Amino acid sequence: MQSEEWIPAGDICNFHKVELSFILDLRHSGLIETRMRNGEVFLPSDALTELEKFVRWHYDLSINLEGIEAIAHMLTRVQQLQKENRTLLNKLRRFESEGDWSEPDLEI
Repeated sequence: MQSEEWIPAGDICNFHKVELSFILDLRHSGLIETRMRNGEVFLPSDALTELEKFVRWHYDLSINLEGIEAIAHMLTRVQQLQKENRTLLNKLRRFESEGDWSEPDLEI
């Protein structure tokens, strides 16, 4: 089992030119995970993509925290619906392949 890599939030803040309070607000909203170690905030390396997306939304597009929460929720829901749609389409294809479901010939 591979251990998860944790990156100091201060390094991320310096690199992306963002405030630590923004990261803490995202954590408080449940959008990202953080851990405290020796008084310093750390983020898992696999959360960087999501964090960078939120940073762009907030700083480049001027979307506030509530907007980020709403957009993130909607995108998660869309992904769930797409997954459900794929599952249902696969079931339908299996169902259709089990028998001939063509229209019967009708005599007029």
